Amino acid sequence: MVTTRPLSTAGETVGELRRQARHLLRAARSGSLGTLGVGGLPTVTLVTPATAPDLSVLLLLSSLSDHRRNLAEDPRCGVMVTGTAVSENPQTAPRLSLSGRAFLVPETEEAYGRQRWLAAHPYAAAYAGFTDFALWRFVPERAQFIGGFAAAHRLDLAAFLPPTEAVAAIAAIEDAMVAAFNEAHAEALAPWRVTALDVDGCDLVAEDRAVRVPFAVTVATPDALRAALEDVVHNVGRISEASSTAPM
Repeated sequence: MVTTRPLSTAGETVGELRRQARHLLRAARSGSLGTLGVGGLPTVTLVTPATAPDLSVLLLLSSLSDHRRNLAEDPRCGVMVTGTAVSENPQTAPRLSLSGRAFLVPETEEAYGRQRWLAAHPYAAAYAGFTDFALWRFVPERAQFIGGFAAAHRLDLAAFLPPTEAVAAIAAIEDAMVAAFNEAHAEALAPWRVTALDVDGCDLVAEDRAVRVPFAVTVATPDALRAALEDVVHNVGRISEASSTAPM
């Protein structure tokens, strides 16, 4: 699982690097947000991201925060997420640095976006509905993946983002597949249940715990998605073990 093991870029193809970078972003449960503040001075803050099916980043932001006020004035910003270092040197950790713009999620898309965000952060259900919180969408325009020490790769954005047709095909069946899968495999999955899925993987929740499980390949069809989810069932024991030892 990308949340508990470091990524390596040694000998990897460009396509594999893109896939690893996508998995790192999908699995991130915390990150840094850089915004432009008073006088154009940069401000960097901690955020708790989730991803939409198209890999745009969902952020639940309070109107009391500086970063939300900054974004209301200037949407330009940056997001960085980091994985686990392979040694005492923090620079051996994989990280993904994104530049782009953030926008308030339209009211017509807010319910689904909040559902998606809570699938990654179930513990936040107690306060996510407070009136000062609103959902924002960060849309990347540049991406750099650093697989570890001296392993930086500028990613072509069009190739880094998941295929549009595949995203649409899986999003169209997401709700039905989640419901059917949880019903059919409730006993085998216990205590977990799938709460969200996309072309790259799925989110599992057990009470206030959430884990991201990456698929071995990018899925684009219902049959490929079913096969990937069957692998999740077969590996649920390993998933539980990894989640119990993952750093908080």
